[in-house]
Amino acid sequence: MSPTINSVAPWIRRPGPVPTTRLRLFCFPYAGAGTLIFRTWPDVLAADVEICPVELPGRGTRMTERPFTQLSPLVEALTQALVPLLDKPFAFFGHSLGSLVSFELIRRIREYYGVYPVRLFVSAGRAPQIPHRDPPVHALPEIDFLAELRRLNGTPSEILKHSELMHIMLPLLRADFSIYETYVYSAKPALTCPISAFGGLSDHRVNNSDLEAWRVQTNGNFSLRMFPGDHFFLNHPLFLRALTQELESSR
Repeated sequence: MSPTINSVAPWIRRPGPVPTTRLRLFCFPYAGAGTLIFRTWPDVLAADVEICPVELPGRGTRMTERPFTQLSPLVEALTQALVPLLDKPFAFFGHSLGSLVSFELIRRIREYYGVYPVRLFVSAGRAPQIPHRDPPVHALPEIDFLAELRRLNGTPSEILKHSELMHIMLPLLRADFSIYETYVYSAKPALTCPISAFGGLSDHRVNNSDLEAWRVQTNGNFSLRMFPGDHFFLNHPLFLRALTQELESSR
């Protein structure tokens, strides 16, 4: 049975269809995050760009659902859920873990339906072909796992300092880290859509070379821009201005 528009509801947090939409921008968050990190974007980006933040199980309004721990079943579920919204030009934006999710999702949609986004935006995420540098941490005892989260600087400090919130967040963070750490890259033909990569100048986890390596994943145009900030530069005015420009060029 083909997916219906009702299958979209749990996955996309949007107030409703925008009649003037020329482009849908699907936004995939970093590990442990939900759609709230994109809450200001509709006020900043062009009015004819429909922001479609993706709400994954285990967070936000889906807090009671079991989170995915491996990428392939997550991508399969996303593929089926988002098909009804691919009837207009669309783009994918992924930050950190979200860059990997969005990349593999494009490859799955290409395989099943033969369609592409107008552009893939990858942000603060290493290119998928780069091997893991660190040993897996998702199954470590709690005290060691927390220490690794602080060392990796991949989780906002305000979350790490909140003990009650961390008690709730730990299972989700373990699941999200498992998605990344159990991922095995498979070489396939390069994408035909352009890729725009973004990074933080003070990000000690994902450097310029990690982002430049995305170039080999597309036969289309590739660009790389770096911005002030560490791993979490998502709402920096210069970044949002650049994203707006990139979206405008994707018309």
